[in-house]
Amino acid sequence: MAVLQDATGLGRGSLYNFFPGGKDEMAQAVLEDIDDWFQLNVFGSLRAASGGNTAEARTSVAAMFTTVDNYFQSGQRVCLPGAFAVGRERDRFAIAVSAYFVEWIEVLTAALVAMGHADARAIALRTIAAVQGGIVLARALSDNTAFTSVLSAARAEAIL
Repeated sequence: MAVLQDATGLGRGSLYNFFPGGKDEMAQAVLEDIDDWFQLNVFGSLRAASGGNTAEARTSVAAMFTTVDNYFQSGQRVCLPGAFAVGRERDRFAIAVSAYFVEWIEVLTAALVAMGHADARAIALRTIAAVQGGIVLARALSDNTAFTSVLSAARAEAIL
């Protein structure tokens, strides 16, 4: 709540006026906003490149790594769907959290297939696991290189 109050400049009562469903409605709205952002900045590009040529797919996958690094601020920004996946909120938001990760896996796999990877799904899974694990380590260790090094290794595997 404090983060939302700080970000919006609204008091608790004003926030509840906008979100009569309370914290769950607020969290759902944030998850939808994250999904919209990823649709526009990551998933859409990967999806478009999955039917294209190898060079287009490679460019899209490379851009994904840069975009993800910037979005997560080299591991210093929490991935809310990832946090919800392992937190007590998991059951309340399971559909949205699962959909976020399933789509990322699917569109990244398709782009990697377009690049010629025979083991595209495995690479996609390792890539997303590296992003999520890198965020946890970077925050736990207060060390951005924990994120950037695993992201770099995932990029090297995916891009060839």
